[in-house]
Amino acid sequence: MRPLPELTPENEHYWMAGADGVLRIQWCASCDLGIHPPLPACPHCAQGLEVRDLSGRGTVVGVTVNHQQWLPDLAPPYAVVVIALDEDPLVRITSLMVESDPDSVEIGLPVEIRFEQHEDVWLPLFAPTGEAVVERDEWPQPPLAPVRPMPTKQRFEDAVAITGIGMSDVGRRLDRDPLSLAVDACRSAVADAGLVLDDIDGLSTYPGGMGGGGGFSEGGVHAVEEALRIHPTWFSGGLETSGQNGSIVNAMLAVAAGLCRHVLCFRTVWESTSALRGNRRGTGVPAAPRMGGEMQWRLPYGAMSAANWIAVNASHHFRRYGTTREQLGWIPVTQRRHAGLNPAAIYRDPMTIEDYLGARMITTPFGLYDCDVPCDGSVAVVVSALDAARDLAHPAIRVDAVGTQLRERIPWDQGTLVHEQLVWGPAQHLWSRTDLTPDDVDLACLYDGFSFNCLTWLEALGFCGRGEGGAFVEGGERISLGGSLPLNTHGGQLSGGRTHGYGFVHEAVVQLRGDAGERQVAGAEVAVTSSGGGHPGGAILFTTDRG
Repeated sequence: MRPLPELTPENEHYWMAGADGVLRIQWCASCDLGIHPPLPACPHCAQGLEVRDLSGRGTVVGVTVNHQQWLPDLAPPYAVVVIALDEDPLVRITSLMVESDPDSVEIGLPVEIRFEQHEDVWLPLFAPTGEAVVERDEWPQPPLAPVRPMPTKQRFEDAVAITGIGMSDVGRRLDRDPLSLAVDACRSAVADAGLVLDDIDGLSTYPGGMGGGGGFSEGGVHAVEEALRIHPTWFSGGLETSGQNGSIVNAMLAVAAGLCRHVLCFRTVWESTSALRGNRRGTGVPAAPRMGGEMQWRLPYGAMSAANWIAVNASHHFRRYGTTREQLGWIPVTQRRHAGLNPAAIYRDPMTIEDYLGARMITTPFGLYDCDVPCDGSVAVVVSALDAARDLAHPAIRVDAVGTQLRERIPWDQGTLVHEQLVWGPAQHLWSRTDLTPDDVDLACLYDGFSFNCLTWLEALGFCGRGEGGAFVEGGERISLGGSLPLNTHGGQLSGGRTHGYGFVHEAVVQLRGDAGERQVAGAEVAVTSSGGGHPGGAILFTTDRG
C-alpha cells in the first residue's frame, strides 16, 4: 500500500543504500558538491558524477506534522521533514522523523539516518541525535538567478486583450459531466465577448487531456473541440506552464504571433464529484504502482499533498520571521467576508479568527480553513487581438505584463525554504516588463490553494517586505474591501472554490469592468493575478483600456 519508487540504474544507489546502512548520493568531485535528485552529469561543470558514501547526519530545516490519513500503513500524526545534509547543506532530503514525538520536532534539530525496508526499497528515515537544537538566523539557501531584461522593446502584451469571460455552475458535488460544465463556461465566454463559435480559431487549456482522472480535467482540447466543433488553427494543453494561467499566456503569445485572432481558454475541475463517484464504487485505495519522477522523493513518506510540501516551507517562514497562525488566519477570515458578497461562492457564512484557530489541524501550521475547497466548475476566458477587441461587446481588458521566469530549482525541497517555491521568479519578472509598480495596483487576485501561497505572493510581488507578510495581513484591514490592497474579492479558492487559477482572472476582469456589485473595488483600473501552487507559478497584470 505504500507508494514506492521504481528502481533504476540511476536511483538505486539511493533507494537500496539501506541494505548496508550507508546513505549514498551523487557527488561532483570537480565542484565538490552533492547532487540530488540524481542527474546524468554535473549541471555546473558537465563532468561525470560519482556515488559517495555519507555520514547520514543532517539538520531539520523544514517540518510539518501531518494529521491527515493518506496511507493505510502510516497513521497520523507524523512529522514530514526536510533534512539538510552535513556534507552539503544545500542538498536536502524529504523524509520522516522516527524515534521522536512528532510535535517535538523543530527546525535546527540534529538528526541521523535510519532505514526502513519496504520490499526491495530501503527508505531513508531520520531520528534525533540527542544533541541540542542549532539556533541560526538563516540557513543556507540556493541563490536566485537574476531577472533577465526584456530581449526586445516589442511587447507581445500590447497586441492582446481579454474580451470574454464565462463560468459554469460552481459547487460541491454537482454530480455533472465535467464536459458539460466546460461547454457551459465556454459558450458563456464566447457570448460575453460578443462572438460566435465560428469566430474562435484557437483553444488553450490546462492541464490538457488527462482523461479526467481524479476530477482534474474535462478531457482537454480534444474533448472540448469535439463538443463545440471549433476546428482551431492553433491549440495547446499541458501541465508544464507558468501556473495554470500559463495556458492563457500561451494563448496571448499565439494571438500576438498572428496564428489566431480569438483563443478560447478553459479550465475545468470536478474533484468533489470524482471523489463521490469513487466512494460509491467502493474502490478503496488500490495497490500503488512503482513511480518515477519527482513524486518518488515525497510520496513514500506520506507527503501526499501540496499541503504537506508547502507547509514545510511555511514552518521555516514562521521560524525565521516570527509569523504566527493568527496572522495567517486573517487571509481566510477576510476572504470569507468577501465571499459573503459573492452569490457564486461556495462558503458564504461569516467566519471569525476564533473559528479559524479552533478548526481541526490538517498539516502544521495549516488548519482546515487554510486549505482551498475542492469543487466542480469550469471557467473560460477569451483572448483576442487588440485591434479586434475594441469592436466587441465590452471594453477591452488590457494585458500590461506577464511574469513567467524560473529563477530557482524546480524540485520542491531543493529551492527556497522560506516561501512557496517557484514564486519569486515570475513575481519579479512581471515588474521588469512594465512601468507600473505595486503602488499602482488596485486589487490583487492571488493564488490561495493554501493561505501561505497568498502570503508568499504578497511578499514576492513587493506589496510588503520579505518576511513582513504576517504583519501586512494582520487584522485584515489592508486586504479588505476599502483597504489599500483588496485581496481575492470573490472569496478566493479558500471560500469560493478551487477553480484552479482561472477564477482569479475571471474576478480581475469583473472588477476592471466595474461589474462586481457589492464587492466592487471603487475605481479599479489595475489588477494583478497569480497562479501556481504545486508547480512553477506565473503572474499577469491587467488594466482597463486606457488608450
